[in-house]
Amino acid sequence: MFITDSIFYVGVNDHQVDLFEGQYDVPNGMAYNSYVIMDEKIAVMDTVDIHFTEEWLGNVAKVLDGRKPDYLVVQHMEPDHAANICNFMKAYPETTVVANAKTFGMMANFFPEMDLKDQKLEVKNGGTLELGKHVLNFVFAPMVHWPEVMVTYESTEKVLFSADGFGKFGALDVEEDWDCEARRYYIGIVGKYGAPVQTLLKKAAALDIQIICRFMDLF
Repeated sequence: MFITDSIFYVGVNDHQVDLFEGQYDVPNGMAYNSYVIMDEKIAVMDTVDIHFTEEWLGNVAKVLDGRKPDYLVVQHMEPDHAANICNFMKAYPETTVVANAKTFGMMANFFPEMDLKDQKLEVKNGGTLELGKHVLNFVFAPMVHWPEVMVTYESTEKVLFSADGFGKFGALDVEEDWDCEARRYYIGIVGKYGAPVQTLLKKAAALDIQIICRFMDLF
């Protein structure tokens, strides 16, 4: 799926799940979203649930078309975002992982067998990463809804990769009432963190956002 001429969707639909996180009814499944930004340097944005490793890696490989990724950007460490970090690094061992300090701390505990050595790029709040014509701007969003969360704003094409901040229930290949599922997701998943969400919204208001690429579904 094309998001823009150079940003591609490589996520997966999950129709095996009936209860998301063991408690939220999802009759129309879930979408675990991941994206590839093609440029002089290539960035892959997040991974997907562990049950969809091969499908996701296949989607990534199709977009790469023989090229190798330069960066894997990890915005959030929940397993439905980050479960395939280690598998990705086995497939593309020369990739540099981009994350913040808290994320790298969690990563070491989640994947103790993975040794990134000098393949880590620790970013700061407000930091940037140039891929060529695309520029990634990193905005920390702690407690939306884990402490390590950050979002990424691509300032050339004005795309926000928003982790869980603007998520919803439902797979992408099912037509459903978008508003109701987005509202139900917000109330169940991130609504209890209202103050951090408001902080993120204020930060987002200062950005010229044309497209939001969420982790759960896209807008």
